[in-house]
Amino acid sequence: MSSRERSRVVDAALRSLPSLAVFVVGLVVWEVWVNVRDVPAYLYPSASEVGSELLAEGPSLAADDLRWTMIEAVLGFLLGSFAAVLTAIVFVHAKFIERVLFPWAIVLQTVPIVAVAPLLTIWFGFTLQPKVIIAALICFFPVLVNTTKGFRAISSQALELMRILSATRWSIFWRLRVPSSLPYVFAGLKVASTLSVIGAIVAEFTGADRGIGFVIIQASYRLDTRLMFAGIALSSAAGVVFFNVIGALERLALRWPDARLEQ
Repeated sequence: MSSRERSRVVDAALRSLPSLAVFVVGLVVWEVWVNVRDVPAYLYPSASEVGSELLAEGPSLAADDLRWTMIEAVLGFLLGSFAAVLTAIVFVHAKFIERVLFPWAIVLQTVPIVAVAPLLTIWFGFTLQPKVIIAALICFFPVLVNTTKGFRAISSQALELMRILSATRWSIFWRLRVPSSLPYVFAGLKVASTLSVIGAIVAEFTGADRGIGFVIIQASYRLDTRLMFAGIALSSAAGVVFFNVIGALERLALRWPDARLEQ
């Protein structure tokens, strides 16, 4: 490892220290509060009890249920993001179609996912399809909005120059709009990566025989709050990992100076 790479690792570790400190303080406050108030475990387990549950059940949950949930989330993320990018391409080249369809995209976003999930389960059964569709629906809008904005966030001088050079619409799109839009696209993808996990779990609430959502629902029936918290912790960790994977892809794709949007 070169000195520059070591320096980057050290910088990343130092930047993460405040977040880790907040996490540790939160666990300590949680543990102390539950023990001081003597809260029953079936109402609110302590951090140590949840940690013990994660150690006992975490490996099996991660190997089976979390893996299945992430398959649903990733497939929904890919489907929703692909559909959103294609729609954004149409919108940026056809203003009339955008005026007609964009309000319906807003309507689609405002429809309660909890209400749609049971319908999809009735139509498609307890299969993979309704979970993927729900995850795709919840990913679609943020990617659409950011990608459309990105395609239009181009320099007017650069656009005028390409038109003077008789560039085709296809050439303007690939050589100007796509590079300019990438920071916005990745911003939308990072939002969608976390939402896809939520969508998959919500879909599992309405009908599934495995997955983190299924585990949480079954644990709630038994008042097993430790297992519920363990499932929530695993799903949150998976969402964070997915978000950081997209962030790593963003860093690989956007290497020129000032390419990434300010976070």
